[in-house]
Amino acid sequence: MKLLNKDEAKRISDKVMALTKADECRVSISGSRKGNVRYARNSVSTAGLVEDTQLAVSVAFGKRQGTAQINEFDDKSLEKAVRRAEEVARLAPENPEFMPAIGRQEFRPSPTFNANADAFSPDFRAEMAFQSIDAARKKGLVAAGFFSDSTGFECIANSNGVFGYQELASLNFTVTTRTEDGRGSGWVNRAAYDPKAFDARAASEIAIEKALRSVEAKALEPGRYTVVLEPSASSDMLNFMFGAFDARQADEGRSFLAKKGGGNRLGDRLFDEKVNVWADPWDANAPVLPWEQQSMMARRKTDLIKNGQVASLDYDRYWAQKNGKPASADHGNIIMGGGSKSTEQLIAETKKGILVTRTWYIRMVDPQSVLLTGLTRDGTFYIENGKIKHPIKNFRFNESPVVMLNNIDELGKPMLIGDANSRFRMMIPAMRVRDFNFTSLSDAV
Repeated sequence: MKLLNKDEAKRISDKVMALTKADECRVSISGSRKGNVRYARNSVSTAGLVEDTQLAVSVAFGKRQGTAQINEFDDKSLEKAVRRAEEVARLAPENPEFMPAIGRQEFRPSPTFNANADAFSPDFRAEMAFQSIDAARKKGLVAAGFFSDSTGFECIANSNGVFGYQELASLNFTVTTRTEDGRGSGWVNRAAYDPKAFDARAASEIAIEKALRSVEAKALEPGRYTVVLEPSASSDMLNFMFGAFDARQADEGRSFLAKKGGGNRLGDRLFDEKVNVWADPWDANAPVLPWEQQSMMARRKTDLIKNGQVASLDYDRYWAQKNGKPASADHGNIIMGGGSKSTEQLIAETKKGILVTRTWYIRMVDPQSVLLTGLTRDGTFYIENGKIKHPIKNFRFNESPVVMLNNIDELGKPMLIGDANSRFRMMIPAMRVRDFNFTSLSDAV
């Protein structure tokens, strides 16, 4: 299906809004061309390309709201979608937290599209898979990976004059390499906006090195250790914590930012003073759309944590109105400040500790403290006198990212995280942390 340009998207959204007599109308159009290649045991198993363009129309009569969605754009289909949305709205109960469509917004474009995205093709994906598989074969290892790329657009509009259109392009890559006997395993993930800036072979070499070094892992007693966390190892944990920077959750006592007796902990110093976290839609390394999709509010650069202090909480429009606060859009990205040192430099400055290259299967234990449980995987190593001494068996850990960010020794260089499951696009630094709590051993590789 053809991706719409700005003029085409504007013409369709105007046509949809003109078809209804409802009190208000909101339109969202998105189109994408997503390609992928998957391989396992050094052989491509699947490859695909999915193209789709969808339109969602939402109308409201008072506080009754209905939505319909289509992927056909002829006049008859557009009118059918509007009538269906109206029918649903008339049948829906009143929403006590309904907020009228937002007024006109100014959207400053963010660099979510790269001109080199026309390189994405079946040949390009095949070459990425070949480079990764070839690197593993040359070392006698077995690779299993997934490469995906996406180009597309997002468009929003409403009957109050809001209109936004922007193109997007990005890629994600992950690979696991293992020794033939399964005793050694390494993993890496990468994300990028520019295909010419991505090197599948170089990324795969990182996983290969971990696999080769992780053979003959030795058991180490569980306990509290100094750890060096690669950015991918800490990002999943931090994702749980940053998702709780919501004023309503805190005010209602449902998060670690709730204050005893009521209210929230905005302004409190909860982390080491080295911790600085912000959101910036226009960040060159992790750009996101300059608007929030659901509310259509313009995003802005916002500090979440400043020198260890909680600097802001998210107020959706309803909760902001109820509490007399300014509303804020959600954050499409999370950027944590760091230093200039690499993970290798952090290791070199560690007398005794553990290198954690990946965490997985993380689950929430206690939302009030963001206590999490999870496992290390795909390369865990013992550090002594600034060098990796030997691989160690994996651990289960019980740890809170809030505690973790209070025990920071040093922060390294931030890196773009390629986790498609995260609610944010994240730039996270490597970090060295004291007293990380490992509770038991795991037999997983």
